[in-house]
Amino acid sequence: METTNKKGFILRSLDVIERVGNKLPHPVTLFAIFSVMVVLLSAVFSAMGVKVADPMNEGEFLTVKNLLSKEGIAYLFESAVTNFTGFAPLGTVLVTMLGIGIAERTGLISAALRGLVTSVPKQLLTAALVFGGVMSSMAADAGYVVLTPLGAVLFAGLGRHPLAGLAAAFAGVSGGFSANLLLTSLDPLLGGLTKDAAAIFDPAYAENINYAMNYYFMIVSVFLITIVGTLVTDKIVEPRLGTFKGDVKEEVEYLSAVEKKGLWGALISIIITSIGIALLVIPEWGPLRGGEENIINAPFFHSLVPIILILFFVPGFVYGRITKSIKDDKDVADQLSDTMATMGSYIVLAFVAAQFVAYFKESNLGLVLAVNGAELLESTGFKGIPLILAFIVISGFINLFIGSASAKWAIMAPVFVPIMMQIGYTPEFTQLVYRIADSTTNIISPLMPYFAIVIAFAQKYDKKVGIGTLIATMLPYSIALTIAWVAMLIIWMLLGIDIGPGSSIYMPK
Repeated sequence: METTNKKGFILRSLDVIERVGNKLPHPVTLFAIFSVMVVLLSAVFSAMGVKVADPMNEGEFLTVKNLLSKEGIAYLFESAVTNFTGFAPLGTVLVTMLGIGIAERTGLISAALRGLVTSVPKQLLTAALVFGGVMSSMAADAGYVVLTPLGAVLFAGLGRHPLAGLAAAFAGVSGGFSANLLLTSLDPLLGGLTKDAAAIFDPAYAENINYAMNYYFMIVSVFLITIVGTLVTDKIVEPRLGTFKGDVKEEVEYLSAVEKKGLWGALISIIITSIGIALLVIPEWGPLRGGEENIINAPFFHSLVPIILILFFVPGFVYGRITKSIKDDKDVADQLSDTMATMGSYIVLAFVAAQFVAYFKESNLGLVLAVNGAELLESTGFKGIPLILAFIVISGFINLFIGSASAKWAIMAPVFVPIMMQIGYTPEFTQLVYRIADSTTNIISPLMPYFAIVIAFAQKYDKKVGIGTLIATMLPYSIALTIAWVAMLIIWMLLGIDIGPGSSIYMPK
């Protein structure tokens, strides 16, 4: 399977990527280093008298502020706490995870995923696995530990190759991580970073950015990924794997009676809750409706985070009460506490990332880099679709070394969002392009946090499975998803369709 010279070269290249990636500091350390670099560079460029024309005020110039000056050092100390507490993604992620945590810890998410893929006809199993994997992003990383092994079990139970089932589920979970029919915790997480980055270039524009900025595009993407993932599994991956000759016997774990009852209760509660929220938005008297002249500033769009919390918490609570995973208020408090406990590493990362973003903005390095970077790109002749393709390649390459989507975007957004705004592309569109590149290369990145876990699942059926085997299996998905998703993006650009509520591709003139 891995003996040809071509594959030998690919595997050697991946070994290099893995070694280099493993030598990178922890993301927390990385952001601390970047923060120090920004401070030092601000002093150097300020001493050099670096300045650029202010893109927002004709005839005026922007200079770099020295963060090692008397005033700059005072800022570093005085702003440390407010930089952290004012970091946009911090509160939004913690609030949404309260609701998602209840839905996950009561077992609702796991039961819903198992119910989806075990209730469809055999002919639609592959599509159900990929679709379920895409939708699993509503529960953060639950799809990796629930759906990936379940895909292998289901395929084995039907006499199909279990690694094909594992690959289909993995392609949906990881390759389609950014897409969903619902808003997930990823939307406010990345959206908060995008807003902060946009504020470096145009604070007024950043104020009107909403967390559903990529929603329209991602809804359509769900069906695109499902179709592509299904075709690649059935036409390429499973035929390549051949007939499974292992002796592992699997029995599919179907939903119990109480789990089915819990799911019905959760569904009814979602419908009732959705109707209640709709009554706050749709009628003219609705407090979340807002004015007709500027719908994007409606209170509804500024309230998406608590709405996501409610839409996950209520069905999670109902399911927990029916299945007895929640017996009293103490169980609810314990599950909420457990969820927040798992966010400890994110909170630490948010602290140092917040300092980096704030220093970048305060020093004016972000604006200076945006103006000069835009001029450099324009001088190369890179515009339109070639420019977007280049950005996808850069983002995908970085993803091979830094697995965390939020950590990468926290580094890249302050640099690329202002540059793209200067060129004429909205922050919403830049974030969308990043999400495509990040998702499509997740499944071939050996440094993606769950990559080793997926290998462990696969080794249950084939002890020889390693990084090379999994990469070779998942590479067709990565290539096909990239081609299909980029083609869809280009069509979207040519037609000029909004990518989300009030979110266009091009900056207003």
